[in-house]
Amino acid sequence: MISQIANGLQVPLISYAATDPTLSALQFPYFRTTQSDSYQMAAMADLIDFYGWKEVIAIFVDDDYGRNGISALDDELTKKMSKISYKLPLPPQFDLSDIADMLNKTKLFGPRVYVLHLNPDPGLRVFSIAQNLQMMTSNYVWPVTDWLCATLDSFSPENQASLKIIEGVVGLRQHTPQTIQKKAFVSRWRKMQQNGLLGKLRVFDGGKLLLKILSQINFTGLTGRVHFNADKNLVCGGYDVINIAQMAIRRVGYWSNNSGLSVLPPKTLKAEQISYSHIDQKLENVIWPGRKTEKPRGWELANDERPLRIGVPKTASFIEFVTELNNSHNVQGYCIDVFIEAQKLVPYDIPYRFEPFEDGRSNPSYDELVRMVSDNVFDAAVGDIAIVTNRTKIVDFTQPYAATGLVIVTPISNSKSSAWVFLKPFTVELWCVTAASFVIIAIVIWILEHRVNDAFRGPPRRQLTTMFLFSFSTLFKTNQEDTVSALGRMVMVVWLFLLLVITSSYTASLTSILTVQQLSSSITGIDSLIASNWPIGYQVGSFAYGYMTDSL
Repeated sequence: MISQIANGLQVPLISYAATDPTLSALQFPYFRTTQSDSYQMAAMADLIDFYGWKEVIAIFVDDDYGRNGISALDDELTKKMSKISYKLPLPPQFDLSDIADMLNKTKLFGPRVYVLHLNPDPGLRVFSIAQNLQMMTSNYVWPVTDWLCATLDSFSPENQASLKIIEGVVGLRQHTPQTIQKKAFVSRWRKMQQNGLLGKLRVFDGGKLLLKILSQINFTGLTGRVHFNADKNLVCGGYDVINIAQMAIRRVGYWSNNSGLSVLPPKTLKAEQISYSHIDQKLENVIWPGRKTEKPRGWELANDERPLRIGVPKTASFIEFVTELNNSHNVQGYCIDVFIEAQKLVPYDIPYRFEPFEDGRSNPSYDELVRMVSDNVFDAAVGDIAIVTNRTKIVDFTQPYAATGLVIVTPISNSKSSAWVFLKPFTVELWCVTAASFVIIAIVIWILEHRVNDAFRGPPRRQLTTMFLFSFSTLFKTNQEDTVSALGRMVMVVWLFLLLVITSSYTASLTSILTVQQLSSSITGIDSLIASNWPIGYQVGSFAYGYMTDSL
């Protein structure tokens, strides 16, 4: 109504309360607003994302101011992969019964993060009713927009006691730099009594010129920079993030559209938002409802909901993974330990109960267990459940935390070692070749040495003995005769190298025979398994049978 009067009288009007982000400069050319709620809701979305809450409940006044502000918040939360699960409007002239009915209704919901976007309320009625309903405890979170600071800043010292009912509340307040001029203005304002009367209204002839001048102003005032953007909205100067604790207002950080949440006041303010990283966001410690310092989870199981039904296979083998102890409803195992540790990382409480599947006398059908999850008989399943193609088509799996696959188990040959085991490293042919090599080397060395080496001379019997002893003694490095001729020494070098290869191969083969168990099966892999007609044993209930018959 006021904007229509301003249009008719052509008097530029600046409102410090009309923060509706949908107000259009085309529709109301003479109406100028304060900071748009689009900036405030971006700050609120950053605050919610900073603490990791994914679902919130929005409580707002059912008028253009409330609806459009919450709509802007919904858009900003969508960018953060969060959402408003429930939107609860209040009549513009709401009373205590309206608040009580609405808050009682929310107890049936899961989220416990309440974003309040209301008009200034000196009675703080929403919080009074919430306290009576035991909703100002550590399980609840109350982020509020700047209407609360507008209310609190108007309180006299006598009203400070009412801060007790809003202990732990977190909110936003438009940021104004602390300057000497601001302190002086506040002092004068408190002393000044403002009186004024309205005379006869008439059209202002200089309205267009004044509007043009106002559109171009750019100065720093008591509240910071004053400048209008292309949409004729005041450029956002940022917000203070406040926390009500110990009956006082604590500032725990700041928000600006170019830096996000920070413990340092904004310095360089720009009209356009700059992307910033979530890991750079910081706030000081907050005192939450119930005087808790630990961040609330922001979610509880609603009163009319049931715990999740978690199906677990009651197996007869491999009980280290998962099993039920003697029908005691006490389920334990490695898979259960992983589930419990993962559940602790969820930022809200999830009640659940384990329900054993099958009787435990034999392994259950894991395909049937997965099908029961798909049919909502179970809400989830925990256990040594293999991830195979047919199962992924009907349910979702977590990331695997244990390796799985098919292995072939075959018997081994445990033949008892005999006294002649030292002959097994070489075949008969190799033994014969080795013996012939000794004879040939003996003959070659005798031919090269007997003319120039006295050790290889003498009676024929002595020469034969020396010749063969020299050849065999090189194996044990105990020969007493030395070669004299150059050709003889060259032959000895080659012979010593061959002896090194023969002894090393013999030692390795004998060690393998004495220590490594030998497989007695002809199955060497999947191909030979498929080609054979051997009976195959498998664990009942596992994916092995279906995989081998359907895929292999």
